[in-house]
Amino acid sequence: MEDVMRITPLGSGQEVGRSCHLLEFRGTTILLDCGVHPGYDGLNGLPFFDRLEPEQVDVLLITHFHLDHAASLPYFTERTGFKGRIFMTHPTKAVIRLLLGDYLRLMAMKKGNSGKDDKSDVLYTEAELQACVDKIELIDYHQTISLGRGLKFYALNAGHVLGAAMFFIEIGGRTVLYTGDYSMEEDRHLMAAEVPVNKPDVLMVEATYGVQVHASRKEREGRFTKTVENVVTRGGRCLIPVFALGRAQELLLILDEYWQSNPQLQNIPIWYASKMASRALRVYQTYANMMNARIRAQMDVANPFHFQHIKNLKSIDVDSFDDRGPSVVFASPGMLQSGVSRQLFDRWASDPKNGCLIAGYAVENTLAKEIMLEPKEVVTLEGRRQPLNCLVEYVSFSAHVDFMQNRNFISRVDPKHIILVHGAKDEMGRLKSALMLQHRQLPENKRPTVTMPPNLQEVKLKFSRRRSAKVMGSLADREDEPQEAEEVNGIIVTQNFNSKILAPKDLQTYTPLRVGSVTSKLHVPFSGQLSTLRLFLNEMFAEVEERSEGFQSLEDESGGSDPTEIIVFSLHEKQVTITTGKARGIAIVEWTASPVGDILADSVIALLMHAQSSAASIKLTSKPCSHRRSDQSDLEEDAPDKKRPRTDAMLRLFHDTLLQQFDAKNIEASYEARKATFEIKTDAGLESGALDGDCLACNVTVEFEEGNEFDAKITVECEDAKLSKNIQESLRGVAEASAPIKP
Repeated sequence: MEDVMRITPLGSGQEVGRSCHLLEFRGTTILLDCGVHPGYDGLNGLPFFDRLEPEQVDVLLITHFHLDHAASLPYFTERTGFKGRIFMTHPTKAVIRLLLGDYLRLMAMKKGNSGKDDKSDVLYTEAELQACVDKIELIDYHQTISLGRGLKFYALNAGHVLGAAMFFIEIGGRTVLYTGDYSMEEDRHLMAAEVPVNKPDVLMVEATYGVQVHASRKEREGRFTKTVENVVTRGGRCLIPVFALGRAQELLLILDEYWQSNPQLQNIPIWYASKMASRALRVYQTYANMMNARIRAQMDVANPFHFQHIKNLKSIDVDSFDDRGPSVVFASPGMLQSGVSRQLFDRWASDPKNGCLIAGYAVENTLAKEIMLEPKEVVTLEGRRQPLNCLVEYVSFSAHVDFMQNRNFISRVDPKHIILVHGAKDEMGRLKSALMLQHRQLPENKRPTVTMPPNLQEVKLKFSRRRSAKVMGSLADREDEPQEAEEVNGIIVTQNFNSKILAPKDLQTYTPLRVGSVTSKLHVPFSGQLSTLRLFLNEMFAEVEERSEGFQSLEDESGGSDPTEIIVFSLHEKQVTITTGKARGIAIVEWTASPVGDILADSVIALLMHAQSSAASIKLTSKPCSHRRSDQSDLEEDAPDKKRPRTDAMLRLFHDTLLQQFDAKNIEASYEARKATFEIKTDAGLESGALDGDCLACNVTVEFEEGNEFDAKITVECEDAKLSKNIQESLRGVAEASAPIKP
């Protein structure tokens, strides 16, 4: 049997922006990230939510707080039928509330500048944002969350930004690692991403930089600081567009350290133009324990985010900003699509002394990407065209892996299937070719599949359903090695698609189950003799145990008491018991409910009823039966008192018993007075077995002495001693059972 895993990009499929991926497997649906595309406005920037049924999404996992991974979260939770659970790390939740609030403010500002008042294009309100944040559940790194139905996951540090997480997901017995954005390089404040210990079946990995290789960190920092210094020393203003949180903190640390080591620059101000600046830095201070050893060591001495040469620009009114001298300004957003960074760019772009330094990845269809191509003119936020004369420099401080880091990570993870996401089509295609070329040296059956689906293209991965169970507990606690084809007796327990075999006593230790039993008791009317019941039980079942539990006085019909012995018969290792003598005319059947116990109990109850109605059953009184049988012989009719003699009836009862055991044509009977002879011919014996062409003859003689109508002399002559003994004991049992009730 095969199971099909379906993975569908609803965003960031052959593009960068609006990361959102749908994962479906064995009845469980997971949504990975929920961002917007920074190059599009309003509803146009959302992932393709119309591809899914929000009500069917069980869990939504957010890797980090960047807008292209989290900004459509309130829309999805508050304006669709989504009822699942949301998980992210502590810092991610803390920053998302700040970042998305600022995003709402920027969108309102942009809409005001455009002169539009279309409320249908507003993704969510402040109240909806707060309602969304209230639903978020937190997860720590390496904390495993189990949600039932075979779904559990844990988070790993992804580097990239504070609180960024990879998610290692186990679903239906298969594993998926979703990296989100990750960095394998330790910087001034963050650790590098972790490599999971377990190998996943599927790896969903970013392909942002394709086959590009970053310059060394030292070289990039040198270019960054030198470019800033060149702009300000010639009297210009240097704009560094950044997101309010993320790479901004890393660049602030670099530039503050550079200013501190270069006194000649310290008279030039560095501004951090963000209303969230102070709150963002408080978040970073709160979660300093999640940063690298360098920051943690500095926190013991002083706050590393308390900058000496960087000031917060409290008033974000660009028109009132005094920019007559050289300065450095960090402003958001990083893509220059709106906000303070766009206003300052429009104001400074025409002056050749100024500069704009792009320090992160620039998404397609944004102004940041456009000016990297060095056009001669740009369009301002108000819609007018102006010349682009300022310096535009790109120094990659993007916390994404380059080709070498990505390839090494994929090799160490060693997945069976690789799905590339979060990358431009051309870069992604080059990375796919490079990975396939690398894996070509492997045997064909060991090569991972590599796919790069565009948005809305479903990737189907087929997995054979695993049929295995782990032997655990006392069953596995053994010194010798198990042998091939050796039987294991235990209870198989399947939970969340994982099976294990346990001894019943170990259930409580390894599962939430407990061993219990159900005992049934039935009172069956029984008026027969004990000897009859004993005979029938021993004829039907092997190893019937019998014990006495003393005597009990039972009231008889005349009102007196009659001491009666309590006898208990046990079958099948005492799983079924039959008790007589506790109540007059009642046999109590008790058994432990089980498939075998139930069948045995049904058989015993049927046997009790048969013991009272068959030809060999006990007579209920000492008086003869009042009804006539249709096969009564002429002997009965010729009797003077019209009553059949006791001895003749007994002889015919013996004949009927033998007829029930052997075919009628194999029995010849002859009667004379108080004696009967039966000749039995059979083609098989109990000791001699089947006879080939011969017959085994058994001669049975039953004779009553004169004046004794109850005790018969039974003689059996047969070459097969065992058959002879069985016939004799059977007829003796019939004789004993047919005796009248003693007064």
